[in-house]
Amino acid sequence: MSEKTASETRAKGGFGEIVSIVVQALLIAVVVRTFLYQPFSIPSGSMLGTLLIGDYVLVSKFSYGYSRYSFPFSPDLFEGRILGDQPERGDIIVFRLPADGETDYIKRVIGLPGDRIRIVDGVVYINDQEVVRERIEDFVDEQSGRSVRQFRETLPNGVSYNVLDLLDDGFADNMPPPDLAVDGRPAEYVVPEGHYFMMGDNRDQSTDSRFLDRVGYVPFENLIGRADVIFFSRSDWSSIRFGRIFKLL
Repeated sequence: MSEKTASETRAKGGFGEIVSIVVQALLIAVVVRTFLYQPFSIPSGSMLGTLLIGDYVLVSKFSYGYSRYSFPFSPDLFEGRILGDQPERGDIIVFRLPADGETDYIKRVIGLPGDRIRIVDGVVYINDQEVVRERIEDFVDEQSGRSVRQFRETLPNGVSYNVLDLLDDGFADNMPPPDLAVDGRPAEYVVPEGHYFMMGDNRDQSTDSRFLDRVGYVPFENLIGRADVIFFSRSDWSSIRFGRIFKLL
């Protein structure tokens, strides 16, 4: 074999090896993203002061099992979920918007199937039990410098987290609207079987299950996964929030 032929053979072998490594890496990435963890960036302030715009979270896909929305392009392979575990109250969940089946939302689970929920003067009631909230230090917006009232809210199962309340009488501080009243009972949301009631932690700036015509009750099938940890965070391309990296949720 001539030196030129041997060199060409080595070059072809080296190129083939690179292609093989790239294909294997892509397959591993697809498997990890589909069955284990999916990265998700926070695009809005609806989860302030828990999640900031520019946070990147890892969403565990296996927490609630798998549905069509667990896979890229949401192929219609099967109905419902397989290997599914139920969410717990207080979980932060990425889900597919029921209205279009395409848009990803991230909110907190407040209501489980069968729960009765209402909001009175900004206070959440679950099955007529008041969700305790305690006034804590103000949340300071890093961009505007504006201070916002902040509360520590504790659900009946003991899960606690911070919520923001921008207005004394916000448009969603008393929900649902009175036309949901039944037989003289106060208007309330009744979470259907197999569905969940989601709310953002930034209560006056979150489109969530309170708005039945826009989000409403979220089917179990639409859950993509649970947000577990912030793995990266930046306020802009040149400013990394190192203190938020690896923060558990």
